[in-house]
Formats: sequence, structure tokens, C-alpha cells
Amino acid sequence: MNKKLTIRDVAKHAGVSHATVSYVLNDVKKVSEETKLKVLASIKELDYHPDFTAISLSKRKSNIIGLMVPLIKDSPASMFTKNQYYYELLSGVETVARENNFDTMITGVGEPEECRDWVIKRNLDGLIILGIFPEQLYTEMKKLDIPIVLIDTYEEHTNEYNNVKIDDELGGYLATKHLVELGHRNIGFVGTNLKTSPVDIRRFEGFKKVHREYNILFDEKLLFESFDITFDHAVSLGEHILSIHQDITAIVTVSDILGIGIINAFQKNKKHIPNDCSIVGFDDLSICKYINPGLTTIKQDILSKGMVAAELIVKSLQLGSSSFANKTVEIPINLVVRGSTKAI
Repeated sequence: MNKKLTIRDVAKHAGVSHATVSYVLNDVKKVSEETKLKVLASIKELDYHPDFTAISLSKRKSNIIGLMVPLIKDSPASMFTKNQYYYELLSGVETVARENNFDTMITGVGEPEECRDWVIKRNLDGLIILGIFPEQLYTEMKKLDIPIVLIDTYEEHTNEYNNVKIDDELGGYLATKHLVELGHRNIGFVGTNLKTSPVDIRRFEGFKKVHREYNILFDEKLLFESFDITFDHAVSLGEHILSIHQDITAIVTVSDILGIGIINAFQKNKKHIPNDCSIVGFDDLSICKYINPGLTTIKQDILSKGMVAAELIVKSLQLGSSSFANKTVEIPINLVVRGSTKAI
């Protein structure tokens, strides 16, 4: 078995002290560029692989950014595989993290104390929290001396952290106004939880605002909730809507996944989109332009959302948390019209 190389072997090969090699590995500005290049050349020639766990412990840094997501069926995996929104957002976080020499680590949220322990155990440098969680979680996270960024959070704790969001009420407004201007009046609204989800509540507020502006009486029977944002749940809901509301001419949904699933259900039942019913989604996932018909939707730049969140973490680490004031960044949104809507 070959002897495992150490810093001393690299130092001997490069003709420098082992402390100098350590400075280079830890990116400490105590060595000249010439010496640094000499050490790096020796590392490459010897095929030396540093123990980054030991390095991170010595620096009290891990170069890892954590991403905390709501726990779905005891595993965050189903969230990423069944809803492309989360995958695109993670891609944004990962892009910025890699550009700045950080890795990312994901966990599903269990008990608040477990989340705090996870951050400490993994020695995370920063944390991005996605979605809505119990108040106790924010209390526990506040005890951690690391930069934290919230995404899509409207809780009272928002001002205590960096926050990345969109104007969800405006999104619901734009989607509904588009349909009303096309002549629709029997418009359904599909959310997930209109009692506890701040995102859905705000999008529904935008929906209702248009009805008030145009003096349209909204029938509460046209309000629907899906158990989860998955294609399967959306298809089932679409079939339910068809079975009781043949007169509905348009539907606003809180996500593209729901919109696409409902289109699928209608098409399976010989209904033509948009001739029989116009559908508007929310998010503008990349799949929206590839389905038939293409989905009219509210575009939010999901990739940018993840990138901005990671950039806030990196900047906070560079400046020092105490020197970086918490800020809220609002990502612009706009209506993207495709083939799933038409005038009546």
C-alpha cells in the first residue's frame, strides 16, 4: 500500500516549510505568488489531496451553504423530483455557490432543534431557508451566528433576515386581468392552502382585486384546493372540476404544475384547451413552452431567485454578518402569453 502523502511531503518537494504549504492551502496572503505557484505545482505533481475536513476545522469554515426545505413524506427528494420549481431554484443556488468555491447541502426540515443541530454539526457557513416553517424554527436559527436568507417567506420574522421574494399579489392580479380582458367571467382559482399559505393567499388577493375592479361577482364554488403541487394531484383535481363545473371558461392556478395537470385532465376528457377552457399557470417553468398548447403563465425568474439568495450569503460572509444589513430583494414578474388562453 502506498504511503499517504502529507503536507510535509509537499513541503519537501517544493523546498518550502510545511507552514508555507498550509498558508497556500488555506489561501492565507502570507506567501508570494512565485512561492504559491511552486507549491501548487508540487501538489499537482505529487497528486496530493488535502484533507478539507481538517482544513475547514482549522479555519472554522466549511465552505458549505445549507438549503433547508419543507419535509415532504420524510424526504426532500420527492419535492425536487415532482416539482421542477425547486430544481430550478436549487440550480441557481448551486451556480453562485460553485463560482465562489462553496458546496451546497440540502436537508428536509424536521423538528426546529434538529435543524439547528444539523447546521452546527455540518459547520455550515450560511443557510438558505425555503418556504414557510413553524415560528420556533426561526427562533432556533436566530441563535446561529451565520448569515441566513429566506425565500418565499412572509412571516413576521422576515425583517430579521435577508429575504428574496416576488410580488405574489401582483402575479395573481396579472393572471386574472389577462383572462377578464379576454372576456372571461366564470373564472376558477386553484391553490393549495388558502388558509395557511401566505403565497397562495396573496395570489388569491390579486385574483379578487380584479373581480372588484371589474365588478365581477366571484362564485366561491369556483375556488379549489389541491392536496399537493404534483402532476397527479392536479390531474385528479382537473377531473373533479370537470365533473361539477361544465360552465367554467377559465382557471387561474398558483403553479405551472397545477396548470399543466389540469390541462392534461381536460384533454383526457375530450376538452380542448383553450377553446373549452383557458388556463393560466404561475412560475414559467421551462416545460411550459414545450407542452401543447404552451402554458400562459406568470413568469418569475426562478434561477435568478436562487442565485440572488446565494449571492446574499456570499456577500454577507465576505463583509462579515455584522457589517451587512438585512435586505429584501424582490424579483420582477411578468405575464407570458402562450396558447392556453384565448378570447371568448
